Amino acid sequence: MAADPSEPAPGNLFGVAPGSDAEEITHSLASARLGDVPMLAQRLMAAIFTDNPEWTDYSPVPREDLWKGCEHYLGRILQILSGTVAGPDGDSVAASIGRRRAEQGVPLEVMLRTFRLGGRIVWEALVEQAHADGVDPDAVLGVATSMWTVIDGLSSTLSTSYRNTELEQLRRDDQRRHALVEDLLSGRARDTAFAQRTAKELDLPTGGRYLAVVAEMKSDGSFALRGQQAALSALHIRSVWQVRADTLVGLVALEQHDEETALGTLRQLARGRVASSPAVRGLAEIGLAHQLALTTLGTAPHGATELVSLEQRYPEALLVQSPDLAQRLLDSQLGAVLALPAKERDMLLDTLTAWLEENCSTANAAVRLHCHRNTVLNRLHRITTLIGRPLYGRDAYVALSLALSALRLRGDEPK
Repeated sequence: MAADPSEPAPGNLFGVAPGSDAEEITHSLASARLGDVPMLAQRLMAAIFTDNPEWTDYSPVPREDLWKGCEHYLGRILQILSGTVAGPDGDSVAASIGRRRAEQGVPLEVMLRTFRLGGRIVWEALVEQAHADGVDPDAVLGVATSMWTVIDGLSSTLSTSYRNTELEQLRRDDQRRHALVEDLLSGRARDTAFAQRTAKELDLPTGGRYLAVVAEMKSDGSFALRGQQAALSALHIRSVWQVRADTLVGLVALEQHDEETALGTLRQLARGRVASSPAVRGLAEIGLAHQLALTTLGTAPHGATELVSLEQRYPEALLVQSPDLAQRLLDSQLGAVLALPAKERDMLLDTLTAWLEENCSTANAAVRLHCHRNTVLNRLHRITTLIGRPLYGRDAYVALSLALSALRLRGDEPK
């Protein structure tokens, strides 16, 4: 096999002194066998399927491809031993073989055994040549030292190239997975063909019920959920999680599981604000579920440690969806109260909150506030005077409750 002109200049052999008889013998024996590389490749092919039978499990490697790899590898051993090219560290042939076999999914240990088999084939050929040339057997020992040093170096280069290729594949797989999840969040799974392909690649069901979960990124850069995938997997609940700009997003496939089973598990792991969408039908509705989960996250007060679901926060979610309208509602319903000095303002807001939460019972509100019932009535009358409308009636209850929710979302509720 002719030397590649792009290869670095040949150097001295390992394990023998430059210019020594051992180096000259090694050069001579290897040079004599360069023309026998195709025949040696056939020997290696036979040895592979006899001594390394795992190769039969790797159909992605065509037989012709395997034969060429054997030929190139054996040729490179003889080129280095003959002094035609330098090596073996960083050798381009070994690196190329490592890269290709990694892409084809051949395990590294199988490749390393194959390289050792190749070394044995070359050694046997060199011993045959030494016998034919009448070389002193003791002198052949120096050839063995050089040859196995070359094999070790080529094997090391193979391993480095193989592992680098694996890392590149993992990065590509992560990028592919990231892109697929982003497409799901954008609603692309309404395309049935895309949904089916994506479900297969992400190991998710195409149909069935799904939850979208979002967890905030905290000030220290960590997320409000940790260990969630392993915890769900222990319950045989499949999920996919992805880091976005400032949230961690999860797609949870409920399949035959109860929604509360998944949420209960995640609730125990919450370390900050976490929100869940209602259950949606299939991957086609994941985009909607994600938007609902984000809206729900906005209803959780900053600094809270809780998992909230949309089912618990519909009124607040409506306010979050329309912040300008929420502010107008707040100004309209409670603007005059909010304009009071802080002490009186907070007292009246506390009273109104307790009264509404106690189903408009003045007596129950008084117990809750540790004051007399008449005191509650006087405060409610004061609120009525300030806002210019009665507190009773369905419309008033709804408007005032929403206004208090808007105040809480703004972070200005009384302490």
